[in-house]
Amino acid sequence: MSWDALALWGHEVTRIEPLAGGSSNDVWSVRVDGRLAVARLGKRSDADLAWEAELLQYLDRNGLAVPVPIPALDGRLFVNGLVVMDYMEGGPPETASDWRRVADTLRELHRLTKGWAQRPGWKSSTDLLSLEKGTRIDLAAMPAEAVLRCRAAWKRLEGRETCVVHGNPNNPGNVRMTAGRVALIDWDEAHVDVPVLDLVLPHNGAGLEGAEHDIAAQASAAWEAAVCWKDDYAVERLAEVRAV
Repeated sequence: MSWDALALWGHEVTRIEPLAGGSSNDVWSVRVDGRLAVARLGKRSDADLAWEAELLQYLDRNGLAVPVPIPALDGRLFVNGLVVMDYMEGGPPETASDWRRVADTLRELHRLTKGWAQRPGWKSSTDLLSLEKGTRIDLAAMPAEAVLRCRAAWKRLEGRETCVVHGNPNNPGNVRMTAGRVALIDWDEAHVDVPVLDLVLPHNGAGLEGAEHDIAAQASAAWEAAVCWKDDYAVERLAEVRAV
């Protein structure tokens, strides 16, 4: 990975300071022609980045607040793993009312993306009922009993309609709120899956009840355990998934 490609966005581009961007990317605030933006450098494939860029442009056109890619001077939306995006103003959700607004935004995301093609290389939770690998997930690396528990949780999602899920909206750091809008940022984990995986939110912002809340909570815990295996967080999330 190299930041040399940043020059393709103009001679006046400057990096300002590093931002929290997770373990997969190097993320900085930058200034492009006097405009504050965010630059993300990672190892995603061109096909993966093209999927993300198309999604974000589509969501922006349809009224969702998202960090739209800023083209380089030659029109490309990414170069050698580098993407430059709009900077989204605002702060994280804090109250129950904030999280209800986040849930409303997620449901609009889900409505807009029914039937969307899967992100290259990714698999959905129900795909993993029969497959072992999908991007960051490798069920073969987990204990057999853990895999049985995860698959039992995902089995309850079988047959449901799929759409794009953000993948990590319950992290307050991935939401930027103002009085007038809710912006979802950090789309690294976005893929096509069952929408309830996005709706296990603080304060039960999505208002899930009874069996539906249990289905969502179990499937979400199983997904995060599998994606993060085997760090301490993954072990904690697996402990929430009931034994078979």
